[in-house]
Amino acid sequence: YFNINDCGCVKKVTTTFRAQVSTENVTGCFHRCCVNKQLTVDVFGDRAARSKRYAINPLGHKWTHHNITYRIIKFPNTLNVEDTRKAIGIAFTKWSDVSPLTFTEVTDGNATADITIGFYTFNHTDCWWSPLHPCFDGLNGELAHAFLPPRGEIHFDNHEFWILGKSRFSWKQGVWLNDLVQVAAHEIGHALGLWHSRDPQALMHPNATYTGQRNIAQDDVWGIQRLYGCLDKKRVCDPWARLGFCERRKTFMKKNCPQRCDFCYEPLEVVTTATPPAANTKIKMVPRGKVVGFRCGTKSTRSPPKISWYKDGEQILSSIPGYIVMKDRDLRIVANEFNEGVYTCRVHRRGDIVSANSWAIRLKPEQASNS
Repeated sequence: YFNINDCGCVKKVTTTFRAQVSTENVTGCFHRCCVNKQLTVDVFGDRAARSKRYAINPLGHKWTHHNITYRIIKFPNTLNVEDTRKAIGIAFTKWSDVSPLTFTEVTDGNATADITIGFYTFNHTDCWWSPLHPCFDGLNGELAHAFLPPRGEIHFDNHEFWILGKSRFSWKQGVWLNDLVQVAAHEIGHALGLWHSRDPQALMHPNATYTGQRNIAQDDVWGIQRLYGCLDKKRVCDPWARLGFCERRKTFMKKNCPQRCDFCYEPLEVVTTATPPAANTKIKMVPRGKVVGFRCGTKSTRSPPKISWYKDGEQILSSIPGYIVMKDRDLRIVANEFNEGVYTCRVHRRGDIVSANSWAIRLKPEQASNS
């Protein structure tokens, strides 16, 4: 699992972003005010900053169908039912506008839905018993968290003051009024399979609630289309393209005809590292499904050094069964589109980094079948 560093919060002494992974579920949390601290571990500095910053969960959890249903099973205390439904609907529309997905609210209390949404206080569902499901912390601090598919749950803190409108501080009430559309859209991204983005302009950036980012950015589009593909939504895309709309009306065509205009996925110059990798980075092209192993440093007869592993600048804290195995100075991964990236090991002695090695893993293009 990968961890996003703690960061200071104006309202509380500390708050923690969680991005925890197990073979069963993943929780992504969203906090009120996290500022001024780096949110990811920067291993390479500016020299190897990645242009592709969205993150897909490494287990590849996603919905296997495109017509996704949702149901609000518990409404907030501070916002009426009509406005709550409107806010959640707007949040889902942000994602349906840029992907092949459609979202339908289920209002029948006896019907099942793919994604369930609820507003809860401290203890809710299984948070007291599951180490991967945090309980809420009261007013301010954590606002919401979500679970990856197929669990499909989004939980909001019912201690918070939720509104239909932009977040702002109420001097009269002495509390933050939180934009439900913004927070819901971020958590929906998690419920669809996205992790936090490293792009500060992205809705999926963990600091989006502080910056006020409430719209889907290009980085978010690339992430969701990497998971679910890219389809044209209009039957008249061909005539529009012949009229030059792909060049003259890019925003309109990205929304309606991304496949016809070749706007799907990130361009090649963004998929690859925009700047040269570190001098000691070894590039490996491997076939999908192959197990790739790395060994950090050399075996020492002295006291073993401390080893830390990173993927694309974020520290790997433990193994992910079936995908990433980390033991002492050895790391093994299964090559797939979710595990592509730059892996780095650092050797520490007495608190100092004495060596570092990096490997860039890329999938070999698959050969077209002759049959």
